[in-house]
Amino acid sequence: MWSDRPTMSSTVLALDVGGTKLAAGLVTSRAELLCRAEIPTPETDDPEVLWSAVTGLVDSVLGQRGDLPFAGVGIACGGPMTWPRGEVSPLNIPAWRGFPLLERMRARYGIGLPVAIHNDAVCVAVAEHRWGAGVGRDHVLGMVVSTGVGGGLLLDGRRIDGASGNAGHIGHIVVDPAGPPCRCGGRGCVEAIARGPAIAAYAAEQGWTGEASGVGVARGAHAGDAACLGAFDRAGRAVGIALASAVAVLDVELVAVGGGIAEAGAVFFDPLHAAFREHAGLDFVRRCEVVPAGFGRGSSLAGAAALVLDGRGSVSRFWDVDWSDPD
Repeated sequence: MWSDRPTMSSTVLALDVGGTKLAAGLVTSRAELLCRAEIPTPETDDPEVLWSAVTGLVDSVLGQRGDLPFAGVGIACGGPMTWPRGEVSPLNIPAWRGFPLLERMRARYGIGLPVAIHNDAVCVAVAEHRWGAGVGRDHVLGMVVSTGVGGGLLLDGRRIDGASGNAGHIGHIVVDPAGPPCRCGGRGCVEAIARGPAIAAYAAEQGWTGEASGVGVARGAHAGDAACLGAFDRAGRAVGIALASAVAVLDVELVAVGGGIAEAGAVFFDPLHAAFREHAGLDFVRRCEVVPAGFGRGSSLAGAAALVLDGRGSVSRFWDVDWSDPD
């Protein structure tokens, strides 16, 4: 369960930076979203243009509830990043390379408050473990399938960061060595096959002439278009194969899959589950449940808040103030 700390306020200003959208909100310790705003991520090569979009978004959220104090600032951002310093270089956002997002957010919104940052998929894992599909499970892999593909990991009830903060980053498991090149520099990564733009590109190659986006292809798949169904089958199977390998290594009980592509529903999850069953040979792997993230698109914001509200583990290294119990 959630800690009752921080005592001064149970509300966190949360920011989610993704390749498709920017979202911000005020989140309570009960995972209640008091207010929220979202804008498309600007297509720009100028890091300051993107930063201005972030601050405009956050300011709009604070303007909705300007009288409400918040206890800290939590940030979810696509990776990779230099962690825990919070210098971000998201593959999906070329304008930011080594951008000091943690320090910028601290200077503008978090002076004297705890300010925490982590990979967006790590935030999903934390939110699902605390409030969502992973409640009651101590071994959870959270996954985001959207503009990119990422993952975050909890074992024995604790967030696992890894040497560089990238533990659980399932998006770069290779599922097809002869597959398409990935923006990470590898080839055949699950991200290169299952991320939204890759799904749209594959559907177009197969004859789809509709909206060239993951959302558009999802609509086409639900309408029965063969090219769109084939693109989602390919993506779902890639994720299922990757998960069979990841679960064998990690021995988790549950995988919670969120992100925009996961919202396509059965056209994505049916081939995912089929491929997982085909490749999960060991009993402990087959016992793992693979389910949609309980928070849907709100998982990253909730998890960003959790970085601040949950005082356990290495998140404490981000804190600027001591919130230890006075007795």
